[in-house]
Amino acid sequence: MNKGQSSETPKITRIIAALFLVAGTCIGGGMLALPVATGVSGFLPSIVMMVLCWVSMTATALLLLEVSMWLKEGAHIITMTSTILGAPARALSWCLYLFICYASLIAYTAAGGLQLSLVAQNYLGMAPSKELGALVFILLFGGVIYLGSRTVGRVNSILFIAMILAYLGLVDMGITEIKPELLLARHWAGSVIAIPLLLTAFSFQTMVPSLTPYLKSHIKGLRIAIVGGTFLTFLIYVVWQTLILGIVPIEGEHGLAMALALGEPATQFLREHVNGKWVYIISEYFSFFAIITSFLGIAFGLYDFLADGLKIEKNHNGKVILGLLIVVPTLISAVYFKRIFLVALEASGGFGDTVLNGMIPVLMVWWGRYRLGLSKQGDYRLIGGKPMLVLLFAFFAGALVLSLAIQTGQLAELYAPYEVPVHNLESISE
Repeated sequence: MNKGQSSETPKITRIIAALFLVAGTCIGGGMLALPVATGVSGFLPSIVMMVLCWVSMTATALLLLEVSMWLKEGAHIITMTSTILGAPARALSWCLYLFICYASLIAYTAAGGLQLSLVAQNYLGMAPSKELGALVFILLFGGVIYLGSRTVGRVNSILFIAMILAYLGLVDMGITEIKPELLLARHWAGSVIAIPLLLTAFSFQTMVPSLTPYLKSHIKGLRIAIVGGTFLTFLIYVVWQTLILGIVPIEGEHGLAMALALGEPATQFLREHVNGKWVYIISEYFSFFAIITSFLGIAFGLYDFLADGLKIEKNHNGKVILGLLIVVPTLISAVYFKRIFLVALEASGGFGDTVLNGMIPVLMVWWGRYRLGLSKQGDYRLIGGKPMLVLLFAFFAGALVLSLAIQTGQLAELYAPYEVPVHNLESISE
């Protein structure tokens, strides 16, 4: 079963493209929601929680990489869990993987459709509905997935570079708008409520099995792509947090607490607190590129997942079937449910990432290493041994309990200082 590591070194441009895929998948809609979810706790508490989630999510991605080295190239999460943990884990992975991917794609399609509608309204004098905007968005960018992994990599790299340029422009123009006193707010007790969305902000593990054949199972290249991609994401998030939390106040009619209550991205309120119009205009471009890159990464992983799980060949008919399986449920949900953007991302992190991208990789590595003997001397493995696995499992189990408590209103007092209502799953269809 062990296929070993590839001796063929992929081109550096391909490794960089994979790194951009990782970072681009993380830096998407989750980034736009990040200041909203963390803002009520203050800058420093949000950074501490961010470090914790970044390290944990990177570690479990490396655990999935370890598992992928044991199996045949191209094996996805379903094959991994069924081979190592059995049929119950396979069924659970099916449900959780679909939940994470569809929740994320629904959020990005809703936000992307809204962005397209605003562009048409502001620059073309048209007033398309959000339903039409969502349809155009998913057909335009979902079609890229149909063209294959090489096209996805190239398109994503171009869009990622455009996103970084817009981000740099936003930072350059917005840094003078920062009010240092806004960064001094502290609400440590409330910082934990951001963990579910922070997990989503660093979520990309669903595409790790797709990266393995993309980089020809070259372990060093894969590690560079994963660790480098998440570290780049972390640096960008820190600057982004400084910018938004330093410009948009927590309280007030157009504050972060209000954005959290409404379930809207932080950039929607940015223009109310800046003097120069270009800061808001560039933030719109950045938001759009961020949503697309994240959409492509998630859709790319879901496309391969469905092909592997349903045993659908990637010929013409198979691609059409896979495309419809992705587009139809996503589009219907994106246009039907209100406040879907933030709520879907919170639910994805709190109930999907904690189990599928957190606890299950730990269980697979534990069982594969210490029960099935799949890990041989000289194979790649994450450092830390059993203590590291126990620590990671405890963190994600705690995050799951925390998510349940938040969604059932058990931690409503953590929002009390700013009178922000706790989101719950029922609010999606309100």
